[in-house]
Amino acid sequence: MQSAETVLGVIRERGRRGLPLERLYRQLFNKELFLVAYGRIYSNRGAMTPGVTTETVDGMSLAKIDTIIGALRSESYRWTPARRVYIPKKRSSSGRRPLGMPPWSDKLVAEVVRMLLDAYYDVRFSDHSHGFRSGRGCHTALGEVSRLWTGTRWFIEGDIRDCFGSLDHSVMLSILAERIHDGRFLQLIERMLQAGYLEDFRWHATLSGAPQGGIASPVLSNIYLDRLDQFVEHTLMPEYERGERRRKNLAYHRVWRQIQRARQRGDRQQERALTQTLRRMPTQDPDDPGYRRLRYVRYCDDFLLGFAGPKHEAEEIKAKIGTFLHDELKLELSASKTLITHAASQAAHFLGYQIKTQHADAKITDGRRMVNGTIGLFVPKTAIRERCARYMSKGVPVQRGPLLFDEDFSIVATYGSEYRGYVQYYLLAQDVHRLGRLRWVMETSMLKTLAAKHSSTVTKMARKYKTRIATGDGTRVCFQATVPREGRKPLVARFGGIPLKRKPTAIINDRKPPQATTQGNELIHRLLAERCELCESRTQLHVHHVRKLADLDKPGRLERPTWVRLMAKRKRKTLVVCARCHQDIHAGRATTTTRK
Repeated sequence: MQSAETVLGVIRERGRRGLPLERLYRQLFNKELFLVAYGRIYSNRGAMTPGVTTETVDGMSLAKIDTIIGALRSESYRWTPARRVYIPKKRSSSGRRPLGMPPWSDKLVAEVVRMLLDAYYDVRFSDHSHGFRSGRGCHTALGEVSRLWTGTRWFIEGDIRDCFGSLDHSVMLSILAERIHDGRFLQLIERMLQAGYLEDFRWHATLSGAPQGGIASPVLSNIYLDRLDQFVEHTLMPEYERGERRRKNLAYHRVWRQIQRARQRGDRQQERALTQTLRRMPTQDPDDPGYRRLRYVRYCDDFLLGFAGPKHEAEEIKAKIGTFLHDELKLELSASKTLITHAASQAAHFLGYQIKTQHADAKITDGRRMVNGTIGLFVPKTAIRERCARYMSKGVPVQRGPLLFDEDFSIVATYGSEYRGYVQYYLLAQDVHRLGRLRWVMETSMLKTLAAKHSSTVTKMARKYKTRIATGDGTRVCFQATVPREGRKPLVARFGGIPLKRKPTAIINDRKPPQATTQGNELIHRLLAERCELCESRTQLHVHHVRKLADLDKPGRLERPTWVRLMAKRKRKTLVVCARCHQDIHAGRATTTTRK
């Protein structure tokens, strides 16, 4: 059996060389791929959430993997309908979106399918695609716009209506069949797409769309929308791009020659007046019919185009994209969200930022107007107000009741992580200093929470936790809570201390996904050791999971059982145990007896 790293490396190389995939289905018999998939997703928030059955990640075992592989080998594996729930939309206080919750076995198989598809297709995707891809994200998409879109006159904001729910299954399978020459694998994908969902105990068919919340849905949507990327790159860009650079603005050069003559005559007054006129004129002809530029970037189902040219051609581009989506991909543009925006006088909205083409004749750097035509990223004022509202009531910051029973360290850590994540996301913005308002609101709310917990005052809490730290931009004031630990470094929770200064190369420090190997995964090593961590038995091993470590301290429990003390001591949410110990844990029985 080949290692998972070797299998995915071979598939990735075939994708890089443009070779089709054959006999892909048999890779689903590789046990190590399932172990890697388990190591990737067992810590996800939804791993302990049941679907239409009670099956979750709790009780995972090597025997379960063998059972799944056996069903796949005999082609008897069937996807279970997902349990559908509705969650609030992030951008709307009233709207809700559907979310499917499949059982654990389906999640595991879907992750293996995702790994195989991602290995082959990711190296083939367009460089303008940034969503759901390793090493890419919102910041790389925004950075591309900021660096390369200089001179943009019109923004075309694109949004596909109900994209994930409208993907046509026949189109999806035909796209996959072009590169994957394996009927069994394609049939598995087809059955996954058509598994349906349960809502109010009734089964509903899924006639279109990728599974909402499905693990393989992001890569499937990227494969589907890669057709749009290729259409823009290979059809629209060659059609609407021409010219090496804009022609000279003759009016500008006439005024420049007048300045030279006035300088020779010694007429300083006329020279100054003409210089002011010159600074309000472009050096190149903005209406040059021989010059056009079209730029494009996509993140999931949101895309943005930047066009240097007349508005009627921008409208043509929008119409052609709409026609292509309708005719080729069976998708529709959202009429209310697909807009043509004047880049200098208005702002386009993309990935939570406002994007504009800047213009400042008075700002001179090295004798040139360096700002004109460059792209500026800004924090929307509505985003700041909405974020502040989470920590306010009736216009003033308030305490957060759910945190009153937490430790001071946890309170400061909670506020600090929320503030840090929001600020890091907007560090690309030129007006990131506006988040100073959010800092004050969150700081006051945090101090009020601490004051309410200790029946004290905001001033005393500020005096207790305020400190100064050194940063790359000088000393900054922050609030810090420390938990000393004997023989080890103390735990430190910090709020603030982040300079609100633009960083054009800011990168969000997301946790990197595990590599395709079992060698570095501690949980997989413990499972493969085949030894119960409670009684040292070596038969029928399962992995006991808890949702979070805080669940170990249940109220009313007089004495913590052995398994609770062991998990708390190791600070792990998993414990490899035999079947009998696992039953004892769920039944609340003692698990201290040693068995061979």
